[in-house]
Amino acid sequence: MSYHYLIDIALILLTTKVFGMITKRLQMPQVVGALIAGLVMGPAMLNIIHSTEFLSQVSELGVIVMMFTAGLGTSLNDLKQTGKAGFLVALCGVIVPLIGGTILSLFFNTSTDPNAFIQNVFIGVVLTATSVSITVEALKEMGKLNTVVGNTILAAALIDDVLGLIALTIVTSIGGSADANLLVVLLKIVAFFVLVVVVGIVVKKAMDWYIANVHSTDLQRYPIFAFILCLILSFCAEEFFGVADITGAFAAGLIISTTSKAKYIELKFAPLSYLLLTPIFFASIGLKVELPEMNATIVIFSILLVVVAVLTKWIGCGLGAKLCGLKGHQCEQIGVGMVCRGEVALIVADKGAALGLMPEVFFGSVIIMVVATTILTPILLKFAYRKSDAYEDMQESSLVDRYDEVEQLDYIGESLIRANEHMMKKGKKAEKAASETKK
Repeated sequence: MSYHYLIDIALILLTTKVFGMITKRLQMPQVVGALIAGLVMGPAMLNIIHSTEFLSQVSELGVIVMMFTAGLGTSLNDLKQTGKAGFLVALCGVIVPLIGGTILSLFFNTSTDPNAFIQNVFIGVVLTATSVSITVEALKEMGKLNTVVGNTILAAALIDDVLGLIALTIVTSIGGSADANLLVVLLKIVAFFVLVVVVGIVVKKAMDWYIANVHSTDLQRYPIFAFILCLILSFCAEEFFGVADITGAFAAGLIISTTSKAKYIELKFAPLSYLLLTPIFFASIGLKVELPEMNATIVIFSILLVVVAVLTKWIGCGLGAKLCGLKGHQCEQIGVGMVCRGEVALIVADKGAALGLMPEVFFGSVIIMVVATTILTPILLKFAYRKSDAYEDMQESSLVDRYDEVEQLDYIGESLIRANEHMMKKGKKAEKAASETKK
């Protein structure tokens, strides 16, 4: 048995952290740093680390956990409260990029594969993704998060995830089977979501009963049960319904989010994700990239993909905001705020590559698009806010409070540990003083 995988993991964790710190200093998400680390260490550049079956399986587990925690962080009550503006912005922000990406791919995908059209649609699905972490940080920096625009972006991002996941589910279900019948595929998808609803009701009632009637101090059983549910639903989604496993993981997270232990479970899953699984997942994407010969076609496609990615979100989400009666400059700000793709697009692209729905020659272009939109979003946001008043459209929101709450939990935990250490030291000093007094 070879133990070389231990060195691979150590190098991945080290390089992803180093590059993550660098990108953070450049005001970009650490996800980009992890991706660059994979590119640098993999066949595309230094060729030190290679993608193996073990790393691929850990990476798959990583994306399942990431989607599970995404579901955990999505409150059904928040989804209900997003209102007309959030829904229309998200809907237009999914439809326009889906159409734009599909049309662009039609001109460049020369594959004779029977699934060529589905591959083109899949490029559109990749463009439907939105990652608002960069937008939130930029709006915080400008003091614009607690505004109509900030709240609309957060609300639209919640619905965008759900709509994008539905689009991914349909496309991967059709493309994953050579003889797929559209009616059968749709029936399987409906059956899966019916199963999720039934399981959700049963799990909610069972956990409520257990919490109310079994008074136990062993809180670790809740995260374990949640993880079991996540893995089982992920397996059932792929194995029995032909639905992507990440859809099952997200659904499991949504189910657990309805219980009173959701915050505790989310807090326990965070270390598992950021200590091991997330760095390996994003680095493994970089490891899979083997730069093709950068001919004129690939260069042009990469540039146009970035342009289409920016414009379709800008126009689509701006249109949705306009339909809700928002002002012109607010529509521009919302459209720009939804441009960033980030980790969500990478997850979708990786899933498509695994199913053969992402032409290898396009994979590098997608990564360029993700990095480019991540860099461009804060720049475009500052440009969009160039004429805004300091306190324009200020508005409180539970969505903003919820986003801040996740960040604050780490600080609370660290403060409690420090307080406990301080008390322990004081206790030891008191014991020492008491023993010296007796002497």
